[in-house]
Amino acid sequence: MRFSTLIAAAALLLGACGSREDAPAAAPNGTSEARSPSSSPTNTASAAAARWDLQSSGEGVALALQAPEGRATIRLFCPSAQSRLLVNVPGFRPIGSEERLSFGSGGAVVALVADTGGDRQRGGVSGTGAVPGNLAALVGNPLSASYGAQSSGPHPAPPQALSRAFVAACSEGAAPARPPVSPPLAASSPCLTQGSERLQVRPLRAIGTEPFWNARIEGRCVTYSHPEDQAGTRVWTRFTPATGGGTWSGALGGRRFELRTRAQPGCSDGMSDRSYPIAVDLLVGGERRSGCAEPG
Repeated sequence: MRFSTLIAAAALLLGACGSREDAPAAAPNGTSEARSPSSSPTNTASAAAARWDLQSSGEGVALALQAPEGRATIRLFCPSAQSRLLVNVPGFRPIGSEERLSFGSGGAVVALVADTGGDRQRGGVSGTGAVPGNLAALVGNPLSASYGAQSSGPHPAPPQALSRAFVAACSEGAAPARPPVSPPLAASSPCLTQGSERLQVRPLRAIGTEPFWNARIEGRCVTYSHPEDQAGTRVWTRFTPATGGGTWSGALGGRRFELRTRAQPGCSDGMSDRSYPIAVDLLVGGERRSGCAEPG
């Protein structure tokens, strides 16, 4: 009987040891070591879903890595005719004593001057400097940026077609050509007539980013363009005037198209330092977008 009791006690002790070995290792603070978020399937899938996008306007050209939710993870921007490069990382926190943002790929790194107060227009921190002579090598490989102890990347290399177009635009000091501008409308143009009424609507040029889009407003006609349709598609709308702006309502591709304007001095396109006098809200393809406009 005593022998049986000893065997049972030994079995219990072995079971207890096995359960302790199978348990997660305790972290120094007494909690169980959690799986690193960066290795979780969800974050891995999100990283894989990020994509590079080339955005251009009359203000310059940008190469941006778009997260799945539409926000930019890192953005490279060359203003028109300035031979200058701006690198913006929205996730960086400004540091009052850190004036350098480093950007590059592998062993090729350039140092840009960072605003210690952060970038109020784009968010995060931006670094600026002359367009480097090795820009093609920098954007032809996985990209990283660092600011103080903060880092972003390495991010996957942009597709070659996008990186080549970006480098060419930056090297020329100008953005890719805009879509051709339509000749001035004659006074008898149908775009200037709505029913029996002659419209008194000044021409406007509207732009937006993330994703990039462009619209030319002439009377009740709106020519809407984007990178996949640079020539633009004319949308016949009904114009409804409003104090400080108006609404253009129609259909594009069988879906509702609506563009609204309102006075907003200092409107920013989110990609350049330029400000506009008019803000724009756009509904197209079931998506709502925002931008700015000016007479033109």
